[in-house]
Amino acid sequence: MRIIISPAKKMNMDADAFPTPVLPVFLEETELLKDWIRTLSFEEAQALWNCNGKIAELNYRRFLDMDLRRNLTPALISYEGIQYQYMAPEVFTQKEWDYVQERLRILSGFYGVLKPLDGVVPYRLEMQAKAGVNGKKNLYEFWEDRLYQEIHEKDGVILNLASKEYSRCIEKYLKPEDTFITCVFGEWKSGKVIQKGTQAKMARGEMVRFMAERGIEDVEEIRRFDRLGYQFQEELSSDREYIFIRSV
Repeated sequence: MRIIISPAKKMNMDADAFPTPVLPVFLEETELLKDWIRTLSFEEAQALWNCNGKIAELNYRRFLDMDLRRNLTPALISYEGIQYQYMAPEVFTQKEWDYVQERLRILSGFYGVLKPLDGVVPYRLEMQAKAGVNGKKNLYEFWEDRLYQEIHEKDGVILNLASKEYSRCIEKYLKPEDTFITCVFGEWKSGKVIQKGTQAKMARGEMVRFMAERGIEDVEEIRRFDRLGYQFQEELSSDREYIFIRSV
């Protein structure tokens, strides 16, 4: 089983967290993206990132000074979004680190696929960015099926805790024999499931921690997830979608 999650926009640096982080598997492709972004003017880069001037200035400087092999931070420590805060990898035991290193994969527009201990530098490049690199229209075309091939393993089970922006680059290449299960964390309102962004991110982080603490190997075991007030709803779920409803 593989677990896929999205990255976060906000990142930090902690080169002392682990002394020898591993280099990401698609570093050659990441170098291509880095070099292409360096050819952009500030205005072009800001348009690519779709952000305000202050954030654009920070990231434009980052790319000009970027070295993908030095001063690296483990990916799971570097990302600072809500999902990662609730996952709290800083307090993982060694057993929990071993679990996520084997099973958890972070999808990234810049790095492609990251293992938790892969060394990264702060960057900004969302998967939906229209990056015309090597004659491609966008990053989905740039990465093609390489991300799917990298995360796929023999049992063909993929637990999707990623946003649609990122899960799209895997779903497109699924084979009939694959088992792809998406977790939906929502509330029951007016006869339907409503999923709110912030609460879903919190639950996704808690789900990773829940799985790591228990060393879950059978995906059906996640139905026991009961954190943040969520309960699995069998009558609303299917083979491809596990629905968890929070009482409010």
